[in-house]
Amino acid sequence: MLWRRNLFAPLAALALALTASAGAGTAAAATDTTVVAAAPAASAADDFGAPGPYATAVEVGAITTLYYPRDIADSDRRHPVIVWGNGTGGVPLVYRDLLLHWASQGFVVAAANTPMSNLGISMRASIDMLTGRNADPGSVFFDRVDLEHIGASGHSQGGAAAIVVGSDPRIDTILPIQPGPLANINAVRVPALLLAGQRDSIVFPALVKAFYNAADHIPALYGEVRGADHFTVVGDPGPFAAPTTAWFRAHLMGDRTAGAQFFGPGCGICTDTATWSDVRRNSLALNVPAATP
Repeated sequence: MLWRRNLFAPLAALALALTASAGAGTAAAATDTTVVAAAPAASAADDFGAPGPYATAVEVGAITTLYYPRDIADSDRRHPVIVWGNGTGGVPLVYRDLLLHWASQGFVVAAANTPMSNLGISMRASIDMLTGRNADPGSVFFDRVDLEHIGASGHSQGGAAAIVVGSDPRIDTILPIQPGPLANINAVRVPALLLAGQRDSIVFPALVKAFYNAADHIPALYGEVRGADHFTVVGDPGPFAAPTTAWFRAHLMGDRTAGAQFFGPGCGICTDTATWSDVRRNSLALNVPAATP
């Protein structure tokens, strides 16, 4: 596939560069290792691009890398899950900043380590693994994982994987970022936010719009990030951090302020022309009230 060949080299090179520069901040071994990241400052309730209130930790396993609130074992709540798929040739380290950002907001992020994620096998396995860890009294995750609220996301080939995994009955919402074409959104039965880059020359916006147009059976939104190319989301996620966080806070945490970014007559992203070059909501999304995403 041409899009896969074009994507593999730059993502693989970026992964190697980030691995070399990560130093002590991230575990790179394939065995279970926990590394604590710096504690973020508390964010304002409606500043979804700011770091959240949780210090974060990283655990690198053979199949999955976990990004999660560092003190989850002592948390007074259960934390929702986001499963993640990488772009072709990529690894979770490539997307470290975005995944840690979500963890700082209170999510347990289970990122598949595979650089070929399209089938979503490792993403589903991540849910199985967390189910076991949540039931294990000897685990820091014991009874602290909210398995009733799980979202799926990913970039490029991993975005297609998020659509594939979206047919799993355990998934509550999907957020594919510049998804590759090898997926069938007709099998998805949960709300979807489909993100494109205005200047993406690998996964053209038209390909993402095709998914949106086919998603007439679910509440679906299409957002095209102004000026973004295919690699804007890697490293510092920039304009992708706030809307992705708001979407997951709305659907997995019941955050009404976050929901108002996408639903109701005051739809925040609909008027934010500085961030978005195109925003579309289908008829089912238009019928979702802002207070109940």
